[in-house]
Amino acid sequence: MIRTAILLVLVAALVVSGYVYFTNSGHDPGQGPGADKAKAPLVEISLPEALSADARIGRQTFDAKCASCHGANAVGQDGVAPPLIHMIYEPGHHGDESFQRAVAMGVRAHHWPFGDMPAVKGLTRRDVTKVVAYIRELQRVNGID
Repeated sequence: MIRTAILLVLVAALVVSGYVYFTNSGHDPGQGPGADKAKAPLVEISLPEALSADARIGRQTFDAKCASCHGANAVGQDGVAPPLIHMIYEPGHHGDESFQRAVAMGVRAHHWPFGDMPAVKGLTRRDVTKVVAYIRELQRVNGID
């Protein structure tokens, strides 16, 4: 009888701990009490008056494949993914090939506490080249060369 009661208390504690962990830790940012904060942009940026033809195509691809994590216009999302309009992603630190490799193979977390980025399915090198053109144009307008 006492063993059964102890077992029930342990199971209840485990269930409550799991609930708290998954609703407050950012593992599922679209759910739980922190959902609104999890979608907050991490940086404010200026937008270019116009984009090149490649960047316009890249923006469409970015919106379809990347914005759900990296946010509209690559401003990041609190609790989800980092902003790409940030000095860390300047061309001298993360060259264009870094983006190609991240999309093709995923990348281990190394600058931000968001966890590893999975590979993105369905994008060719040409698609990613256009996404990078879009990101680089956004970066330049925001003083990142």
